[in-house]
Parts: sequence; structure tokens; C-alpha cells
Amino acid sequence: MIKLHDLEFEPFISEEEITKAIDTIAKRLNDEYTGRKPVFIGILNGSFMFASEVIKRFESDCEISFVKMGSYEGTKTTGEVKTLLGLGQELAGREVVLLEDIVDTGNTLVEVDRILTEAGVASYQVATLFFKPSAYKKDVPVQIIGMEIPNKFIVGYGLDYDGLGRNLTQVYKRKESKMTNLVLFGPPGAGKGTQATILKEKYDLIHISTGDVFRYNIKNQTELGLSAKSFIDKGQLVPDEVTINMLNAEVEKNEGANGFIFDGFPRTEAQAEALSESLEAKGTEVNAMIALEVEDEILVERLLERGKTSGRPDDADERVIRNRIKVYYAETAILKNFYQKQNKYYGVNGEGSIEEITTRLSSVIDELMN
Repeated sequence: MIKLHDLEFEPFISEEEITKAIDTIAKRLNDEYTGRKPVFIGILNGSFMFASEVIKRFESDCEISFVKMGSYEGTKTTGEVKTLLGLGQELAGREVVLLEDIVDTGNTLVEVDRILTEAGVASYQVATLFFKPSAYKKDVPVQIIGMEIPNKFIVGYGLDYDGLGRNLTQVYKRKESKMTNLVLFGPPGAGKGTQATILKEKYDLIHISTGDVFRYNIKNQTELGLSAKSFIDKGQLVPDEVTINMLNAEVEKNEGANGFIFDGFPRTEAQAEALSESLEAKGTEVNAMIALEVEDEILVERLLERGKTSGRPDDADERVIRNRIKVYYAETAILKNFYQKQNKYYGVNGEGSIEEITTRLSSVIDELMN
């Protein structure tokens, strides 16, 4: 175990495993570029250790440049233009190998792809020591991969946390806290609010309702609340960034919590990814999306009955109720697919007594916590 700044990290990938991956990459490059003279490009700062080891193993002539991504102001129509700072070679007609320590979001690759294409290279390949397939959403091909890893926050072998850790000869991942974080979904009338109240008490979790968080921030005129209200007053949707910042603030308020029940968020795949990134930065993750499943006719019956006492007009109009249910399915289908890909989706029968439904939900949560 090591500590860098305020975070603890635990061993993840050994130096022996890293060496084996580099040997494999070097063998492939030697096989493909024998008798040719490629240009190797390493993106600083992270690639310096990986690139040096690859170059030491390369058996033919080659050139190498270590570069940084930079920018300059283009024309008024083009705005900021990305470029490679430190490039010492003319690349037109050359064979290029881009050496990356890690490929995750792929944002840098998109810019490099454009730069190399405009430079008129004969060909280029991307060789990366580490690759996060679950995080990579770009179309630029990554041809040579040392090893695929999960989307964890890692340091070592060139990778850093706020400047520290690059010199470590093995890779560490952030120590994960033993938290249980649930995204709870259910159509109108499924009893989600009732179950969230029971579960937060039973498992000592923090219940974060997006609606409650919005109302609190707007009522108390916080900076985030005023920002959200400015969009609402214009009839516009509140940007994801504002919403996730509100939820982050709630999470920060409850440092040391056993976990969270997120209610009403995320609603889109972009929000789900933002939530994942936010929790990952805190050394934890969404453990499951749990959705209460109830037949539509039962939902309509429940809501009409509730409407007799709730005073809510949207509980008294069957047409409005059915439309609310329809909207729920449209939203949930996207997120169901998102979490199913991660094996984190759990559908639970939401029919029966409150106690029966709680028992079914608890069996899922108990399994996650073991």
C-alpha cells in the first residue's frame, strides 16, 4: 500500500507483468518494421518509461520524438488549433508509431489522428501499454495493445496522480472503499420512495433524491441552485454538469458514508457516465441499478387510488398517468442497456406487499455486499 497526496493506492499490475507486455509489443514492432525506419512518437509526460523500454528493444533503425499536445489560435473561423510541440521530424510520407502509456477516453488520439493525417504520413499505428476498453468510445483504431485493464484510477510506470507516482516501477490502483452505491429505479406508482426510505435505514445508506436536491439548492439560493433556476426560468433543461455538481456536493457532505441510493439520477447515458467518473474519483463505483418491475395496469390502479388523497393532479388523470409510465420506460431502456453491459442491472418484482418487495430488494443488496 502507498499513499500519494491524500489518496491510498494498492498494488495492481506487477513489474513482471508490465515487462512481459512490453516484450510482446516490441516483438510485434520488430516483426512489422524490420529493415524500415519508423518514427516513434511518445506523448509526454506519461509515456516516457514505456517508450524508452520499447525503443531499447527495437532492432532496426528508427527516429523518436517526445512531444506534448499544444494549441495556438487559428483563424477566426477555426479558433483554437491543436498541434504537437517538440516534433523534430518532417512526417510527410513517413511510417509513424504513436507510443501511448494508456488509452482511456481517447480524446488525445482524436487530435493526434487529425494532426498526422494533415501531415500526410504514409501510415501510422497506435501502440499502448494499457487500454481501457470500457472507457474508450472513439473511432480511432488502437492496433497494438499491451494489456486491457478495467476502468480504474491507476498510477505508476509513467502515470501520475497530481504529479506523483510516475517513477513507480509497478502499477497501483486507487484503494476502493467498501461502499454500496445503488441506482434505484421504478415507474410511477412502483413504491420506489417507500422502499428507498426502508432500505436507507436497513443498510445505513444515504438517500439522494434528485428532486429533493434541486428543491433544496433553489430554495436556499446556493450557487448551483441559482444556476439551475436560471435554466428552469427560461424553460430549458438543466445541463448535466450542474446536476452532477449538485449530487457531488451531496456526496461530499457525507464523507465516510456506507454508500448511497441515487433516486431520479441518472436519466441519460451521459449522466450515468458522469456518475461513474465521479464515484471512481472517490475510489468507489455504482454497484447496481435496481429497477422495480410492475404491470402497467397495477401502476395505473395504484396511482388513481393515491390520487384520491395525495392532492396531486397528475395522480388523478389516467391519460397523464399512462404518459408518465411511457416516459419512464423510454428513459429506463437506455440506462438498462448501459448497466446490463456492466452486469449491474437487476430487475425486481415490485408487486405484492411492501414487506415482500423489501425482501426481494434486500436479497439483491445482500448479495452485492457479500
